[in-house]
Amino acid sequence: MKRSSQRTLTTHVGSLPRPEALIDVNRARLDGEAYDEQGYPRVLSDAVAGICRQQAECGVDVINDGEFGKATRGSIEYGSWQSYAFERLTGWEYGQEGMAPGLAIRRDRQKFADFYRDEVRMTNAPLPPAARPPIFTGPIKYRGQELIARDVANLKAALGKVKAEEAFMTAVAPGSFARRQNQHYATEEEYLFAVSEAMREEYQAIVDAGFVLQLDDPGLPDSWDMTNPEPSVEEYRKWARVRVEALNQAIRGLPEDRIRYHICWGSWHGPHTTDLPLRHIVELLLEVGAGAYSIEAGNARHEHEWKVWQETKLPDGKVLIPGVVSHATNVVEHPELVADRIVRFAGVVGRENVIAGTDCGLGGRIHPQLVWAKLQTLVDGARLASRQLWG
Repeated sequence: MKRSSQRTLTTHVGSLPRPEALIDVNRARLDGEAYDEQGYPRVLSDAVAGICRQQAECGVDVINDGEFGKATRGSIEYGSWQSYAFERLTGWEYGQEGMAPGLAIRRDRQKFADFYRDEVRMTNAPLPPAARPPIFTGPIKYRGQELIARDVANLKAALGKVKAEEAFMTAVAPGSFARRQNQHYATEEEYLFAVSEAMREEYQAIVDAGFVLQLDDPGLPDSWDMTNPEPSVEEYRKWARVRVEALNQAIRGLPEDRIRYHICWGSWHGPHTTDLPLRHIVELLLEVGAGAYSIEAGNARHEHEWKVWQETKLPDGKVLIPGVVSHATNVVEHPELVADRIVRFAGVVGRENVIAGTDCGLGGRIHPQLVWAKLQTLVDGARLASRQLWG
């Protein structure tokens, strides 16, 4: 994994805006409509080539495929950082129709129920349709070999035409994926470790391809808001530690310096007053066998948590990837603000241990024009910071 040895490197968390051609063919493909099956691989590979070119032209150092190979029904436009894995795993089937409880049980959504009700009314947004949530009813095995090979091939081909410091690919962590209903395994822990062992094959494939593996695990801090009634911090830490153990089991033997680990607090546009403070889980974060840690640090609810690193030492040899631009606002940060955030972290953990990133994936969260404006201000801010830190 590249480090900021001569200047502050830049990256992002993963999801980027999909082109219309890819959205159209994915919609037809996933809705069971007629589409050009022979032409689909070309549409996907062209889209990956285009998004890699855009990242490189913007000046982003550590780039990816935009997560373009991950699309499921209900997330065609935005990609699917977690539910894409159903296509790559066995052992599940659709359950009974009914509202999936994930959003409704959040304590912030209960606390600000009027806000969310009015938001739907004012935007004329339709209510979510009744869902048939997937349920695991049999043994979980990995079956996504052809899909991950396709994603790897597309990114390798795209990288041959652009200049970038490094490339990464994302994959969902076991703890964030195994929040679905289990009707097969005797215990929750057995179920979790079955997901872990199955997803290990995808993690191995990404590292073997020469890419940095990014493990997406918003569930580590974010499940706190979905736990009712609110548990004690110690109860929650005990629950979360098992998820860390399952993840470490999945990446056993893989080189830490080829792995980065991402957490966030849900990423939706709305109140976040019930987020679990970083200080309560930072030790668990650092128990993950990764070489770099990607965290939210650019939005109004978590920017102050840079102070956590004054109290908690970043282990030697590790890298911190703080978000210095946020998807949570349409306001495009000023490059000098971005530079200030980078310099602040560099002063705490060391300039060579900081790669400037985003709070979370940008694709689908804000308008595509704003995505590129924010990535440009990320790059410009890193240049300003580099002048201060390296001269």
